[in-house]
Amino acid sequence: MLISDFKRYGYNKISFGRLFFVFISHPIPGLKFITIFRMTQKYRRKNRLLFFFFFLWLRRLKVKYGIDISYRTQIGKGFYIGHFGNIVIHGDTIIGENCNISQGITIGVSNYGKKKGVPIIGDKVFIGPNAGVFGNIKIGNNVVIGANAVITENVTDNKTVLSPAFISIDKDLSDYYIQNNV
Repeated sequence: MLISDFKRYGYNKISFGRLFFVFISHPIPGLKFITIFRMTQKYRRKNRLLFFFFFLWLRRLKVKYGIDISYRTQIGKGFYIGHFGNIVIHGDTIIGENCNISQGITIGVSNYGKKKGVPIIGDKVFIGPNAGVFGNIKIGNNVVIGANAVITENVTDNKTVLSPAFISIDKDLSDYYIQNNV
């Protein structure tokens, strides 16, 4: 799986030199995070000492890069984090193969109603900046979720979901938000 993640970043093989480049000389936060994420998952049930080592490293990267993805999350091969920061994905979420996520996204739980639960996301899904996907819903394959979209319903295969156009009203409400003018 790890080689598939590296290929999504344009690297066809993993070597000591490549790891030095990704982790130390020219850090790539998304690839660095997903590498440690995969290692944490790999050793979760195989070697408790290595699991604990990678788990602590993953926790450090969560704070450093603002990427909160639990090691319990099921993510398919070829995962790509375009930009780091303010990324939150619930631990019970299932994400398919070759998916891209952008900064500011939230994939989370809904705690009430018919859609109580977490999303299942298909293959080849792009989630744009500041988008949110909530509840027990299914996002199909080959789906693009545009910037600032909030998804609370199922999305079928081969769809693009965009946020609504902005609304402008003829009323000055700035006095309610800009206070203590100088």
